[in-house]
Amino acid sequence: MSLYKQLLIGICLFTFVIFCGNFVVTLETSREQYRNQLSAHAQDAATALGLSLTTHIDDPTMTELMVNSIFDSGYFYRIRVVDITTNKPIIERNDVPQDTRVPQWFVRLVNLSPGEGDAIVMRGWSQVARVEVVSHPMFALARLWDGMVASFWWLTGCSLLFILGVTLLLRRMLRPLNYIVGQAMAICRREFLNVPALPKTPELRRVVEATNMMVTQLKVLFSEQAQRSETLRKEAYSDSLTGLSNRRAFDMQLQSRLSDEENASGHLMLLRVQDLIGMNQRLGGAKTDQLLTSVATILTGLQRNYFHNEGFLSRVRGGEFAIIAPQILPQEIENLTQTLSTQLKALAETGMSDVSPVAHFALVPFQVGDTPQAVLMQADQALAMAETEMRFFASPETPSASDSEADLHSWHTRLDTVLTHEAFELFSQPVYQCNNAHVVLHHKILARIRTPEGELVPAGRFMPWIHRLDLSRRMDIVMLQQTLNEMAKSTRPLALSISGASVADDQSLNALLQPLKNVPQLAARLTLELDENELPDAERVNILVSRLKDLGCRLGIQHFGGRFHLIGNLPQWGLAWIKVDGSYIRDIDSEEDKKLFIEAIYWATRQINLPLIAERVETAGELAVLEKIGLYGAMGRYFADASTLGVN
Repeated sequence: MSLYKQLLIGICLFTFVIFCGNFVVTLETSREQYRNQLSAHAQDAATALGLSLTTHIDDPTMTELMVNSIFDSGYFYRIRVVDITTNKPIIERNDVPQDTRVPQWFVRLVNLSPGEGDAIVMRGWSQVARVEVVSHPMFALARLWDGMVASFWWLTGCSLLFILGVTLLLRRMLRPLNYIVGQAMAICRREFLNVPALPKTPELRRVVEATNMMVTQLKVLFSEQAQRSETLRKEAYSDSLTGLSNRRAFDMQLQSRLSDEENASGHLMLLRVQDLIGMNQRLGGAKTDQLLTSVATILTGLQRNYFHNEGFLSRVRGGEFAIIAPQILPQEIENLTQTLSTQLKALAETGMSDVSPVAHFALVPFQVGDTPQAVLMQADQALAMAETEMRFFASPETPSASDSEADLHSWHTRLDTVLTHEAFELFSQPVYQCNNAHVVLHHKILARIRTPEGELVPAGRFMPWIHRLDLSRRMDIVMLQQTLNEMAKSTRPLALSISGASVADDQSLNALLQPLKNVPQLAARLTLELDENELPDAERVNILVSRLKDLGCRLGIQHFGGRFHLIGNLPQWGLAWIKVDGSYIRDIDSEEDKKLFIEAIYWATRQINLPLIAERVETAGELAVLEKIGLYGAMGRYFADASTLGVN
């Protein structure tokens, strides 16, 4: 029972006790007074009537007239004149006065006895008659009832005002307790909040100060753990000079890209700064480092503008840089080459390099299933050809522009048909508890499309065209609607990936969430997932999480690991889970640096009770290491391949 209800009941009981006590005291003190008043009233009436009848006792008409006059003038139960000699009444009047204001239960409760009085009527020196008067207590009961009613309303009004005042006072005084509850709930949501204003009450002030100190300490511990983890990641996977990913991270990403059928084919771009050793001797180390930093900045802008941050940029070694990019069309290659050539020439013109061209680069395609060694060898050969022929750019034979336009039209027609008819084939892959492979946490939804020939096309082949044709928002809505239709047939919790474009602005977000608003009973079993590289800014993520929370839905992050600085925002987002990218899981049982990195992420997320799930677990050795670290869940081919949603 809440404090307010207890207070209300307590004050009502207090009022009732006060009223009952007041009634008893008033009744006991007033009973004798009213009894004496009633007796005096009866005696006065009897005496007055006796004196009046002294000269008229022998006149029956006059006697009756005087008795009636007295009887009708007040509250009398009975008046009679009795002959002393025969003891028979000469005249008698009886009545029971009524007062509708006084209830009978009150009359019975008070039980006020009537007052009695008598007087002798004389004829000379002889006693002729006796006057007997009995007063009725109705007027006393009416006065007592009015007093009790007035007392009741007075006490009731005072009690209500007291309840209102105490309620407002308690709300103000106990408001910090609500903030403390909010703090505790925020910690459960992995947020760290401080009470903005300290209460004036010393006891509550100490409690609030203690909770604020606790929250601050938790936040500091988490920040320190996140900072240590970020430092570890930079040491293991970042280039100290340019801030880009290093060769170790590049090898992991390339291996992951080539081994996962859910990924699409793409291009590897390799750039090598010309005569780096010679420039280092001629211009000095500081100048050379400045050149490498400038090249890294140019490639970062290139990745952002041409690949929409979908590519993976790294400094492989020395003056060699690499970008793992999605598939690039011939006309895009031409624009990219011209842009990069212009920017590199500007470096030579500003004196940052004394050779021309500043660098050579090569672009080679790759397919899922290729080996990293073969792709790198092909890129090295193309780059060597460019250096030998003193060309800025080299690439193996690429499809003609007409072929690319035909592919573009073909894919647009195919995807538009699938989206119009909501004809995606839904597959799912189970996610298990890491230490209990029999417990399924949820199922991850995967999309396939079926060709007219009956072939199932994985997402890795058509998703690049979805992005290139700007169909991401439309696909997310269709996939969400199809997923909700399937959820209505079962009780399994599901996870569905969405694109960053669908949450980038309010209009897109409203369109995406509309299907969820129609079926709120299903939203609690659905978690939407955003790729780490597609996360909007922190404020936008807060809005997204809040909107999803209102619908009963949650948000998770998948393919996490490359943007580890985001971990500082995790406490305020209240995510459902984080899924670590499979490139950090592959061969974790034999590569100590990956194990240390996953342990760092685990301990950082454990501080805020955020579940950590491993993607693409493929061997028992990998799972054993993850279980030992303490990860919450795992998914991958070791457990099960993707299968049709209805048969999991």
